[in-house]
Amino acid sequence: MAETIPMPDLGFEADEGELSVWLKGVGDAVQAGEPIAEFESDKVTLEVESPVAGVLLEHLIQPGESVAEGAPEAEELSVSAASAPSPAKEPAPPPPEPPAAKTPSTPLPAAPQESEPVRRVPAAPAGNGLLATPIALRMALEHNLDLRRVAGSGPGGRILRGDVESHLAEARPGAIGEVVRRPPEDGDRPPSVGTAASPLRRTIARRMSQSKQTIPHFYITNSVTMDDALALRRQYNEAFPADGQVSVNDIVVKAAALTLRDFPNLNASYVDDRIDVHADINIGAAVAVEGGVLTVTTRQTDRSPIADIARENRAMIERARAGRAKPNDVSGSTFTISNLGGYDTDHFAAIINPPQAAILAVATAKETAVVEEGQVVVRMVMQMTISADHRVTDGAECALFLQRVKELLETPIKLFVT
Repeated sequence: MAETIPMPDLGFEADEGELSVWLKGVGDAVQAGEPIAEFESDKVTLEVESPVAGVLLEHLIQPGESVAEGAPEAEELSVSAASAPSPAKEPAPPPPEPPAAKTPSTPLPAAPQESEPVRRVPAAPAGNGLLATPIALRMALEHNLDLRRVAGSGPGGRILRGDVESHLAEARPGAIGEVVRRPPEDGDRPPSVGTAASPLRRTIARRMSQSKQTIPHFYITNSVTMDDALALRRQYNEAFPADGQVSVNDIVVKAAALTLRDFPNLNASYVDDRIDVHADINIGAAVAVEGGVLTVTTRQTDRSPIADIARENRAMIERARAGRAKPNDVSGSTFTISNLGGYDTDHFAAIINPPQAAILAVATAKETAVVEEGQVVVRMVMQMTISADHRVTDGAECALFLQRVKELLETPIKLFVT
C-alpha cells in the first residue's frame, strides 16, 4: 500500500513552503517518525517525518519547488506490521499482482545502484561545483557571502539554510565574486539601488495591505502608571534565577489575556458576515527578527501562570530570531500585542493581524509628571493603544477593555497569583 505524505502545516500565516532538501532518496528504507525531507517557509524550517515505516517510492517534487499547504510531497510503500500478514491470502488460486508477490517479509532490499544519482536531487549549483538549496543561495546573495567558505551539512555536502546562518553568526565573509564596473560616461543614468524583498517581507506586505484595505480600523489610547508593576517585577526577578525572569511584556500579555475573558468580541474574527468568537485565548507577541516581524503565540494564556508565559515566550523568541521557529510557535494567535517598549517609543498604533479583531500597541514606560491629589509627582507612565475592527466592536467596548487592562497593571499582584 502506498502512503502519500502531505505538505506539512508551516504555520497560520504561511500559505506555501519550499522543499529545501530530501533527506531520504528513492528506494531508501525509512522508519516511522524518521525525517525524510526539510521544508522552509518565510517563517519556519521544518523536518517532515514519515508517518509509517516503508520504502520511499517517488519524489513528487524537487528541491527549490514551492508547494501549497496540504499538497502531496512523496509516496511511501507501507511495510508496517498491519500489512505484514498479507501472505495468508496468497495461496488462493488467482495469483495476486506481481509487486505484492515480490515484496519480501524479511529485510528490505537495498535500492538499485543505478538509482543512486537521483537519490537526493541537487537544488542548484552555487558555482565551482558547490550544491546549495535555493534559500541558502538567496541568503548568500543577500549577504554577499562566498559559499565556498561554508561547510555544507546536507546530503552530499549540500549547503542548507542553517549552514549559511551559522557561518554568518561567526563572521562576516566577503562577496561571492568581484563585480567589475566600467567608469561612468557622460549620459549614463545613475544606477538604480534596491534589493529583492525577502519572503518574510513579502508576507508582511501582503498581510498588512490586506488588513488596511479590508478592515475598518479605529484607535483608542490610554495611559498606565507602571511604578507598582515595575517594582513587583524587580522583586520577583531578584528571587528567581535567570531562566525564571519575567519581562514587562509578559506582564502585559497576562493582563490582556485575563481581560479578554470579559471581552469576547475582542478575541474573535469577522468571517463571512459573522463574528466567530474563539474558545481559547491565545496571545500573540510580535517579535522583531532580521528582515521583519514574527508573531509568537502562547496558548490558553489566561489560564497559564505568568512564569510559564515568560518561559514559553523566551524560548519561542530565541527560536524565531535564530530562524528556527516551529509551526506552533507562529500559529493560532487570537489577539496580538506589539510592544516597542524597548525602543524608546512614546506612542504608536499597530495594524491588525488578520483575521483577528484587535491588536494592542505598547510603548515605553517613561518618567512623566502627573498630578495626584493636587500635587505634581513623577511616575513611570506607559501609553497603550488598541487598534480594533469596527465590524466587530465599538469605541465604548474598547475603552472599557483598556480601563480593565490598566486596573490590572496598576494592581499587578493579581497577575502573579492568577
